[in-house]
Amino acid sequence: MSLWAWALEAYGQPGVPEATLALQDSYGQNTSFLLWAVWAGGPDAEVLTRAVALTQAWDATALRPIREVRRALKLSLPSVDDGAREGLREDIKAAELRAERVLMETLEGLAGASSGRHGALAALQAASAAWGKPVSDNALATLAGALS
Repeated sequence: MSLWAWALEAYGQPGVPEATLALQDSYGQNTSFLLWAVWAGGPDAEVLTRAVALTQAWDATALRPIREVRRALKLSLPSVDDGAREGLREDIKAAELRAERVLMETLEGLAGASSGRHGALAALQAASAAWGKPVSDNALATLAGALS
C-alpha cells in the first residue's frame, strides 16, 4: 500500500488526528515524517537523516507558511465577507493537504529497501530523535497505540 493511502487510512483511526496534532503543535514534530517512519518500519539512521533534511526544508518552504495562513483565516476579519474568507480558507486547506502529499510521496521513495521491521513506538522514537527534538515516550506511545 502506498504511504499516502496508508496515511489516510491511519489518520481516520480514533485518536490519531489528536495525537499527531499534539506532537506537531506541542513538540514541533512533523506529522507526515512521523507517519512515514511508522509506515517504513523504522528506516535506518542514514535514511532518517536524509528524510529529516528533506522534511525540514519542505516544512519551512511550504507546510508551515500554508498552515499559518490557514490558521490565520480561521478568525473573522473586519470588512471581509465570512463566506469568502471561509472559501479561501478551504482552498488553502486543500493546498496544505497537497503539500503533505507531495512530501509523503517524496519520503516514500527514500524508504526503499532500507526499511526496518520495527514496531510503531520504536519507529516513532527513532524519528523523533532524528528530528532533533525528542518527545517523551508517553506522547509517542499515544500515537503508536492509536495506530495499532
